[in-house]
Amino acid sequence: MTKLQTVLLTLLSLLALSLTVQAAEVVIQVAGDVMLGGRWEQQVARNGYFHAFERIAPELKKADITLVNLEAPLTRRGEEFTDKKYRFRVHPAAAAALKKAGITTVTLANNHSMDFGKEGLLDTLQQLGKAGIGHVGAGENLAAARRPVFYDIRGTRVAILGYSLTLPSEFWASENRAGTAPLMEKLVKEDIAAARTQAAIVLVTVHWGEEGTTRLREYQPRLARLMIDNGADAVIGHHPHILQGIEHYKRGIIFYSLGNFAFASKSRIADRTLLVRLRFDGDKRTAELVPVNILHREVGFQPVLLSGHKAAELIQRIRQLPPGTVTMRHEGARWLVDF
Repeated sequence: MTKLQTVLLTLLSLLALSLTVQAAEVVIQVAGDVMLGGRWEQQVARNGYFHAFERIAPELKKADITLVNLEAPLTRRGEEFTDKKYRFRVHPAAAAALKKAGITTVTLANNHSMDFGKEGLLDTLQQLGKAGIGHVGAGENLAAARRPVFYDIRGTRVAILGYSLTLPSEFWASENRAGTAPLMEKLVKEDIAAARTQAAIVLVTVHWGEEGTTRLREYQPRLARLMIDNGADAVIGHHPHILQGIEHYKRGIIFYSLGNFAFASKSRIADRTLLVRLRFDGDKRTAELVPVNILHREVGFQPVLLSGHKAAELIQRIRQLPPGTVTMRHEGARWLVDF
């Protein structure tokens, strides 16, 4: 073999390896609200904050990225915002429990991240950084709050953005004010377009809708579709505390609300949730729906997998939620949506 042939063979081998790496499947897992403070924090913390995740952690680790909505600042300081009914905060020790459970990323774009002001938010950012957990949706100013988090997974770059459309508006960041990224059309379109130039997969998480109902507010489908039209691959909603519907739109998928996940609440209506595994494998895109029991009287504050007829009942319930247009397929013990 000549020297030139050896060089060409090496280059072809490297190219083939590069293509193989780029074609590897990327799994992004998303879940609902995590809030381990409030009225029941002492009970939650009695066995350590990881106890809340102990039975579900093996599932949380079955992805390259696992994202939740962190519904409370990790702080013991700050000035409490008293002009709202519910204010939460959680001991900073909870950050290590999130990491141990397999959570890689949180969105802070919600109506509780600023419950204890700028100091509480900055403490949260510091604790997440120490734990090695990525974050989106809030920061020391608007530019920081809008900034995506990027991950490079076996040759595929992923961008995640987060926004809130919930009150109080005092929590929204501005040029010189810490806070959450407000869900404004102009900003969202600009940010998704910019992320699209840097990443092969773009996921947007949004805090919106009406609490305690499966009804969608008019703006939810409109804004979700706008995000996909502008380059998002998936839109993940939080805030209603219960599951809302799923929509397959063009080359994207929308989960209007994933409801609660690990939440210090004894709610009777927040009884079920989903873990969602978004699988990106070349041109093939699949959402795997993993049913989870969160009804306190059955599982305490620990999310637990559902199986058998109870899992099937939840899937049937989801099929009937508005907009009610998603097509699912059953493969073994898995429920899948192609998008």
